[in-house]
Amino acid sequence: MGRPNTGKSTLTNALVGEKIAITADQPETTRHAIRGLVQREDAQIVVVDTPGLHRPRTLLGERLNEAVKETYADVDVIGVTIPANEKIGPGDRWIVENVRRVAPKTTLIGVVTKIDTVSKDRIAEQLVAVHELLGGECEVIPVSARSGEQVDELAGLVSGLLPEGPKFYPDDHVTDDDVETRIAELIRETALGGLRDELPHSVACQVDEILPSPTRPGVTDVHAIIYVERPGQKAILKGHQDRRLKRIVYLARPKIMELLGGNVYLDLRIKVLKDWQEDPKALGRLGF
Repeated sequence: MGRPNTGKSTLTNALVGEKIAITADQPETTRHAIRGLVQREDAQIVVVDTPGLHRPRTLLGERLNEAVKETYADVDVIGVTIPANEKIGPGDRWIVENVRRVAPKTTLIGVVTKIDTVSKDRIAEQLVAVHELLGGECEVIPVSARSGEQVDELAGLVSGLLPEGPKFYPDDHVTDDDVETRIAELIRETALGGLRDELPHSVACQVDEILPSPTRPGVTDVHAIIYVERPGQKAILKGHQDRRLKRIVYLARPKIMELLGGNVYLDLRIKVLKDWQEDPKALGRLGF
């Protein structure tokens, strides 16, 4: 866990060895706890990628924070992610204070991310700073999810801190997310590309249905809806003569085909769900 945009989802994907969590340049991309499976000879690690803990501006933000805090009680180790290319700030201290208060007995480790972006001297400085932030006997480890540097070492460190117990998942599992959720997230990730300002926060996606095509043998029809909060946002996502919408379909379809292992027809529509981030009924409908 950590501030938004500290590399949690990219690191989760690197640990699992497969893309299970979407990534984007915008903060607050992750909107639900994603469980990924790291299968090792000596351990099975269930990695929980949470939304970034932050000071909420909307009802959605409040619910995301609550979801993060609920995971504290269910885990054995919490890795606090802090990028090597950013100085420790009030947001990091606020997160550590929250963790200490809600899960005082849970083991903490520091994970310095994005080490491929800075010099070795800067990495050393950040390791010392994170150790001072966490205090005590907390382990601190530098990693780069993009290059893979130290990812195996991180998994080894975590496995050594876990209690012995049964395997919770079969060896061939990589996540407990259902197919509909993974497809909706792949579409949302594609739609977020190039968006700025507040629009990314207003984008949500749901899969209506997945079924064999009645007219095209061997093709799976995927019907999905992108929700936004205002008509102007819908116009931006559709683009001139629906060009942006068509590009989202064009780019998302191969990702879905890889996930499903076959040919896919993607039917994607955009609908306005007014102020859904502040509407309890709309949030419930969208699974928050």
